[in-house]
Amino acid sequence: MGTPREKAVALLYDQSKSAAPTVVASGSGKVAEKIIATAQEAGVYIQKDANLVELLAKVPVGEEIPMALYATVAEVLAFVYRVNQKYKGKREQQGKTTARPEKRTDTG
Repeated sequence: MGTPREKAVALLYDQSKSAAPTVVASGSGKVAEKIIATAQEAGVYIQKDANLVELLAKVPVGEEIPMALYATVAEVLAFVYRVNQKYKGKREQQGKTTARPEKRTDTG
């Protein structure tokens, strides 16, 4: 038996476009590593939950999550929202003390 492969699932939730979060990427091994690296580069919070990933990995990419997972995913999204708000507040505070004018170039 080999070592378990890392798995990852990325969700997108846009209330104006869908009633539930949509699976936008899913995979294991190198694909999972790429999903995680892309999220980290974008500053997206990563929730590690092997059981939830196993369930979400069964949802085809492009499909909304099933209703049975709404409550669990809602808890994760609420946590992520709180973390983002807290982080945003800290960044705004830091920005006030270290703000520099932006150089802007309009190309028309």
